Amino acid sequence: MRYAIVVGIMLLFSAMIAWNLFKTTVIHAAEWNAKAEKVLTDTVPIEPERGKLLADNGTVLAANLQYYVVRIDWFTDGIKTDTLMKDIGPLCDSLAKFDDSMDASQWKKKLLQDRKAIMDAANHPAPGKKARKNRAYRLFPYMLTHKEYERVRQFPFLRRAKNKNGFYYEKHNRRIKPYGDMAARSIGNVGQNETSSSIRGHSGLEMALDSLLYGKPGQAQSIQLTNGIVRAESVPAVKGYDITTTINVQLQDIVENELNNMCLETGAEWGTCVLMEVATGEIKAISNLERSKTTGEYVEGVNHAVLGYEPGSVVKTISMMVALEDGVVSDINAPIATGSDWMYAGRNISDRPHGAATRTPREIIETSSNIGMAKLIVKDYGQNPGGFRKRLEEMGFFEPFNTGIGGETTPNFPVLGNKIWDKLSLTRQAYGYATTIPPLYTLAMYNAIANDGKFVRPHLVKKLSRDGEPDSIIPVTYVRKQVCSPENAQKLRIMLRDVVWGSHGTARHWVQDERVEIAGKTGTAFTNAAGQYGAQKRLAFCGFFPYDKPKYSCIVLMLGADRGAGASSGMVVKNIALKMYAHGLLGNLPDYAQSSTGKSGEGKNYPTLFASMSDRKASNIRRGLGIQAPHSYARPGKSEKGVPNVIGLNVREAIKVLEDAGLTVNIYGYGMVTGQSLAAGSHYARGQRIDLRLRNI
Repeated sequence: MRYAIVVGIMLLFSAMIAWNLFKTTVIHAAEWNAKAEKVLTDTVPIEPERGKLLADNGTVLAANLQYYVVRIDWFTDGIKTDTLMKDIGPLCDSLAKFDDSMDASQWKKKLLQDRKAIMDAANHPAPGKKARKNRAYRLFPYMLTHKEYERVRQFPFLRRAKNKNGFYYEKHNRRIKPYGDMAARSIGNVGQNETSSSIRGHSGLEMALDSLLYGKPGQAQSIQLTNGIVRAESVPAVKGYDITTTINVQLQDIVENELNNMCLETGAEWGTCVLMEVATGEIKAISNLERSKTTGEYVEGVNHAVLGYEPGSVVKTISMMVALEDGVVSDINAPIATGSDWMYAGRNISDRPHGAATRTPREIIETSSNIGMAKLIVKDYGQNPGGFRKRLEEMGFFEPFNTGIGGETTPNFPVLGNKIWDKLSLTRQAYGYATTIPPLYTLAMYNAIANDGKFVRPHLVKKLSRDGEPDSIIPVTYVRKQVCSPENAQKLRIMLRDVVWGSHGTARHWVQDERVEIAGKTGTAFTNAAGQYGAQKRLAFCGFFPYDKPKYSCIVLMLGADRGAGASSGMVVKNIALKMYAHGLLGNLPDYAQSSTGKSGEGKNYPTLFASMSDRKASNIRRGLGIQAPHSYARPGKSEKGVPNVIGLNVREAIKVLEDAGLTVNIYGYGMVTGQSLAAGSHYARGQRIDLRLRNI
C-alpha cells in the first residue's frame, strides 16, 4: 500500500507536468510565442557619450568621467572563512596604503565586524524582524576613478575569481569640472529631468548647447543564445560634439579673483563681470559671484550678466551714439545750455551739486550730466518719444545674441506714446532709468565703439568637433556691420577717455593708470523693488583697453558695494587690465628681459632699469636679466641738511631714506618717484608727513 501511494503521487505529479507542458506548447502556444517574440524583438536605448566642454586652448572645462562603486557580496558561496582569514592581512595592508584614514589593523577590525553584523542579521534576525541578506557591502564610502579601481582590483583576495571573493562594482558616469567653481554658472549643470532618465543639460552652456553635447541615442536588441538572452547593439549611439568655447582659463582666473577681492573689500551682495575680445566678440571670461547667506563667502551665483537691470548712467554713451548718428550732435566741443535744474514734463531733472550753465557733449559724458543727455534726446524725439526705442531697434539693440549662455534675455524698453508721462519716461530712458538692459548688451555696444562701430555679436562657442576632428568653426558674425560710423565711434572713444582722464571725469580718481590707458563710463542705479527705489545701489563700469588700440572690452556690475561706481566696479576693470599687463597679455613685453630682435630706434619696447642707490644692485639686475642697454637715470643729489632728495629712486629705497630721516611717507601712483611734497633740503619736523608722486617713465 505504501509503495502504491508513493507511485500514485509520482504518477499524479508527472501527469500535472505533462498537462502543463501540453497547455504551454499546444493550447497557449500562440500566447507564449508572442511573448518570446516581444522579448527577442524588444529594443532598449543606449545612452550616447556626452561631449566635452573645452576652453579656447582645448583645456577641459567639463567632461564625463567613469567612476566605480566597489562592493563585496559576503554571501558568495566561494568565500571560505579559512581562505578569508589567510588573505585578510595582506588585503588590509593594501587598503591602508590606498586609504590612509585607517591603518591595517583598523581596516581588519572594520571588515570583520561589518561582515559579522551582516551574517548575524541574515542568520539570527532580531525578534519580530525578517532575516535579510545584505549582498551589497560597500568597501569605500566614495566612488573610485578608473585608475583607482584598477589598483584596488589587484589587492590580495580581490584578485581571486569572482565566485570566490564576491567582489563586484557598479559603473557611474559623472560630469566633472576640473576647475571647480571657475565659470561654473556659465558652464552649467546636468542631470535627469522628470520625464526621462537621460542626463541632459539643466543650466548654462550645458542647457543651451544640450542638443549638440548630448549626441544621438543608439538601440540594443535581444538575441537568444544557448546560455540565455543577451543585448546586442543594433544601432550605435552617436557621441555628442566636443564644444570648444571662447573662455580663456588664465583670463577667467584673473577676472574671478579681482571680482572676488572687490566684493570682499566692499561687502557687495553680488557682482558680475564679462571680459570680451573687441575684434571677435569672443567672451574670454565671465564671472558671477554672490555672497552665501550661510558662510558669508562669495560663490558662483545667478548669471546676472544676461539678466535685465536698470543700467544707470552707462546708457548715456548709447544715447550719445544715437544723438551723433542722428546729427543732433556734430561738434562734440560745442556747448549747450544745461544748468543745475531743468523742469520738463512736470518733473525736475537735477544735476546738483555738479551742474553748470553750459556743457559740451564731451562734458555731458565726462561729468555724467542727466540734464545734458535728456536735452539732446528730447531735441530729437521730444515730439515722438517712441522714436527713440525704434531708433535703437534699427541699430539691432534688441536682437537676441544667442551667445550660448542659458537664460539670456534682451533689453526691455517700454513702447512710448505722446502722453505727458511718455515724454517724462523718454528723459529717464536717455540717462538709464525706466528700462532694463542686461549688462552683456551694454558691453556689446561699448565693444562696437571700441571696434570702430562694428557691432560684433558676443559669443561663447568657438568650434565643434567629434573624435578629435573639427566639424564646424563658428565664424565671427555681426548684429550690424556698422552700428555707427567710424568717425562717431572715434568721438565716443574720446568722450569715454575723458571720464577716466578728464579733470572732471567721474572715474578719474580710481581708474587712471599710465601702464594701461582705460576708457569707459561709470553708472549708478538705485534698486527698484515693487516700483519703489531703495537705498541700495547697483554700481557699473563699462569700458575698453588699451585706449589707443582696444583689445578687450569689459563690464562690471555690483550690488550694494560700500563705495561709488568708479571705486568699486571701475577698480575691478583697472585691476584686471593691470594684471593682464603684468602677464604680457596686452601686446607688451611680459618682463624686463631685452627683446631678442630689433635695434634701438626701430620702435621696439626696450626695458627700463629704475634708479638705485646701490651699484651692486644695478649690476645684478643688468647681469641677471641680460639687459645690455638699459635706460639710466641720474641719482638724486644728497642734501646735507633738511628733507632728503628722493626723486628718481624706486619706492622701496625712497621710503627707507625718508623714514630713516624721521618722516611719515604717503605714496600715490606706481613706479619711480617723480615728485615730493616737501622740497629737498627744506626744514622739517620729525613725524611730519611727506607725499611722494610715482609714475612709470
